[in-house]
Amino acid sequence: MPLYDLLVIDPQNDFLDIAGAALPVPGANADMDRLAAWLHRHTAQVRSLTVTLDSHASVGVERTTFWQQADGSAVPPFTLVTAADVQQGSFRPRHAGRTDEVVAYLQALEATSQRQLIVWPVHCVLGTWGHNIHTGLGEAIAYWEQETGRTCNKVLKGQNPMTEQYSAFKAEVPRADDDRTLLNQPLVRILSAPGATLLVAGEALSHCVAASVTDMMANLPTPRLQQTVLLTDCMSPVSGFEAAGQAFLQQARAAGLAAAPLATLT
Repeated sequence: MPLYDLLVIDPQNDFLDIAGAALPVPGANADMDRLAAWLHRHTAQVRSLTVTLDSHASVGVERTTFWQQADGSAVPPFTLVTAADVQQGSFRPRHAGRTDEVVAYLQALEATSQRQLIVWPVHCVLGTWGHNIHTGLGEAIAYWEQETGRTCNKVLKGQNPMTEQYSAFKAEVPRADDDRTLLNQPLVRILSAPGATLLVAGEALSHCVAASVTDMMANLPTPRLQQTVLLTDCMSPVSGFEAAGQAFLQQARAAGLAAAPLATLT
């Protein structure tokens, strides 16, 4: 009977396509329903369980509450903001004292990453309903803990409001003054342990899953990556980013990871 380590990335209410979600991902609720049902049926085969949780303040550099347009009006969700925009005054932080820090951050982001800053709706605020785990998956996790005597490892990410963190492993621009933004070495060690197939699921395929697995590919041993399966029917892309999700899956397969639906597991 095969053993599995299960990594679930951000299976949170605010990413589900359900009423009240701040940033719904089409298909996400069905993804997590499938995963929860599988976990209930295969509890004994899951050796370890890690869940990452997008965990934010209500105001942060990547959200609408942080920004204003030049005339003081709100910045719409999904607006792209560059360092040049801020320097030219097209967009500005609500608190002017943050301007120099924000420009430096955006310049670092644009210099070292494939990303530019997108202003997202406020989502996954720590302690709110939107931060909570999908109900069915939460119940399956509790059942797994009860039956196995083990504890689900819950990893908070994105707690520093002045740097974005899509990946479970590190922030887009790590900060020397905040260890939470640096490479999460304990998580690397947990996921590197041999002896079981590493399964990856979660939301969203195009963003936090892609960023997390990209960091996995840079930090996990090659033999471990060859034991990794991305569960394609337990992850969905943000609407409008479908091509990015597919491009990521192609990159992962080229690196030796498998990508397959739950039905292919035994």
